[in-house]
Amino acid sequence: MKPAKLHYWILGCFSMALCCWCTSDKFHQSDSHPHTWKKLYLAHHWPVTVCKQTANDCQDPPEYWTIHGLWPDKSEECNRTWHFNVTEIKDLMPDMRRYWPDVIHSSLNRTHFWKHEWEKHGTCAATLEVLNSQKKYFGKTLELYQHVNLNGYLQKAGIKPSSTYYQMTAIKEGLTKFYGVTPKIQCLPPEEGEKAQTIGQIEFCFTKELQLRNCTEPKGESSRLQTDLQLGSRELSVCSDTLPVYYPSQVQHRK
Repeated sequence: MKPAKLHYWILGCFSMALCCWCTSDKFHQSDSHPHTWKKLYLAHHWPVTVCKQTANDCQDPPEYWTIHGLWPDKSEECNRTWHFNVTEIKDLMPDMRRYWPDVIHSSLNRTHFWKHEWEKHGTCAATLEVLNSQKKYFGKTLELYQHVNLNGYLQKAGIKPSSTYYQMTAIKEGLTKFYGVTPKIQCLPPEEGEKAQTIGQIEFCFTKELQLRNCTEPKGESSRLQTDLQLGSRELSVCSDTLPVYYPSQVQHRK
């Protein structure tokens, strides 16, 4: 082969290899990549608690647990060039509006919340083939939400919104016994003058094979995903086992 032809042949092979690498890298990260993650959190939030400290735009929240998101642990915004495109999930829109609503900004563009979840978390979850498109990510999240059926379990267990308080250990033990795994339960801490924490979020953890697993971490190891939600000046945190729990039935905006 003549030197000139050999030169162009090498360049062509290099370009093809580079193109293939770029395409595959959109979906797959190497084990040494900083975006590597081990488990997924399926986060449900209680809309009444979400609305508890927000502005008047948050009105008439759903009276059932809705989806907050599906989050890989220890990774965020893995591909900032992979922008949200609502047309890719148009077939899912009825279920998205019902089960994954933007509780806080009910009067604004409802797709902004989904855009945030995709670009922050979905682009990282997409390293799994079963989640490697926007339709797959949102569709599978809806499927897992229906499979867990948190609303159905709580109703069956008699755990419902009330003006009375629950014991945190009773709720946690009930969930663990029913699902066979330990979820992560988050609350708003009591404000001054209050004696109870307010339940706000329940997260179930899944393996990369989308099987339920414990959310507990070994001692000394903690996830960076403490919460993806801030309400007013207070943030959700893991509920205390020693404080009673308030499961509010309606929004009471502070004066």
